[in-house]
Parts: sequence; structure tokens; C-alpha cells
Amino acid sequence: METITLENGVAMPLEGFGVFQVQEETCEETVLAAIQAGYRLIDTASAYQNEAAVGRALRRCGLPREAVFLTTKAYIQEMGYENTKAAFAASCQRLGVGYLDLYLVHMPFGDYYGAWRAMEELYQEGKVRAIGVCNFLPDRLLDLCCQAKVCPQVNQIERHPHYQRPEDLALMAELGVRPQAWAPFAEGLNGMFTEPVLGEIARKHGKTPAQVILRWNVQQGVMVIPKSVHRARMEENLDIWDFSLDGEDLARIAALDRGRPSMLDPRKVSEVKRVYAYLENPVLTSL
Repeated sequence: METITLENGVAMPLEGFGVFQVQEETCEETVLAAIQAGYRLIDTASAYQNEAAVGRALRRCGLPREAVFLTTKAYIQEMGYENTKAAFAASCQRLGVGYLDLYLVHMPFGDYYGAWRAMEELYQEGKVRAIGVCNFLPDRLLDLCCQAKVCPQVNQIERHPHYQRPEDLALMAELGVRPQAWAPFAEGLNGMFTEPVLGEIARKHGKTPAQVILRWNVQQGVMVIPKSVHRARMEENLDIWDFSLDGEDLARIAALDRGRPSMLDPRKVSEVKRVYAYLENPVLTSL
């Protein structure tokens, strides 16, 4: 597995395994299968309600703790200095670990400045190896970096061929923030897997459209966390390290950009209402 080096020198796998929408009752076996398939980065969140299952899989997998890069996140109700300190401790307890590799602010809402002060302290105390954010648009990311003692090392964002975000990536590069793509397939929305261009490029390289999408991201330095509950698909998603996209491929994929999100728009009032509604009715498909 290839890695990328964060601004603080920590090596992070370019590809990991996400467990959003993986139910608690199946998550343990799913994560164990992913680790057995070769994944060495597992991404969860307190809001996913499956941290305990992830922890059980980590204990069962037979690998030392330091062999798996572990990420979790604090959600809106866990924002604020004291709340985030308590949330971190609770997540570590559920996961059964003494430290995290990456701890993220899950949404750019609530008192995330207070949360960031708590994360900076956790980082300085060595309880987490890197800290970052999710879903931060350029204005919010820049403002946080201007105020912070420690700039986020990662910004986890929606990024796929229909929403390529070149301006966001340019600012992150300027700030030293590494991008990571959640939902790199946009969950197949808007005909992602049937895009003729992706199909043609896939056939050219003897790969699948999904593999082309993942390769397109990592080749540009964007980490990815695809998810699947099927072992064959897990293995397929990992099989992206033996080919490269050429300039023509990249140009054709660039033309697919629609310039708008397929999954989450944190500037839309309806979307803000939706993510806050999750606090009242925590159904995994609501995030």
C-alpha cells in the first residue's frame, strides 16, 4: 500500500476502508474481511454507531495496533472544548485503543473552534498522531488555519469525477492540508458507474470504472476510503496500483466535472437542517 506524508511527517495510506452505513451487527466481520484483504486504514466516526465493532475487529485481526491507521470523528453534538475531550475518550473506549492515528471534526457546524482547541491539546499530548476536519469548504478551512496553532493535516471531502473541486485542492496544497475523498464513487449516483468515458478508460487499462475512479484520485494525491461489504469488491478496490492514467485519460475525466456535490452541500439550508436532524433521529442513511 502506498502512503502519503502529512505535513507533520506522519505516513498515511493513500487508500483505506470506510464503514459509513455499515451496521453494527455486520461491521465487525466486514472490517475483519477488509483487513484480511489488505486494507491498513480504517475510517469510522462516533455518528456511525459502529466504533465498538471496529474495535473488536482490530483486536481479532492479529495485527499489532500500529499496523492499522485508525480514524474516527466527533459529530456536531460533540463540538466544544469539554465536549470534544469527553467524546475523544468515549471513542477510544468504544474502539478499545489508547490512541488514534487521526481525529476529525465531522461537520463545519457547532463550536468547532472549541473542539479544535481540544484536538490541538490531544495532538500535543501524543494521544492522536494527526488532526483534521471533514466537509470544510475553502473559506472555513482558511479561517480555521488562520486561527489555529496547529493547522488541520487532513480535510476529508466529497470528491469524485462529477465534483472535482480544483480550487479546493489548490488551497489545501497551499495550506499543507492533505485531501481525502469520502464517497469516491458518489454511491453510484447520477450514473457514475455507467459514464461512457470511464468505461472506455477502464477497458483501455483492463480495469473497472471503479478502479479508474480510485486511481484518478490517488494519482493526484487524494486519499480515498471506498466502502463495500463484499470481499470481491474490497479486493477489486485495492487492485489499483499496477496501472497509471495518462494525460489524455486525465483530460477526459476532467471534462466530467459538474461543479456541484452529489451527496452533501454544507452551504444549503436544507442540508444543514438534514445533518442537524441526525441528532434527533440517528439513521445512518441521513448523514
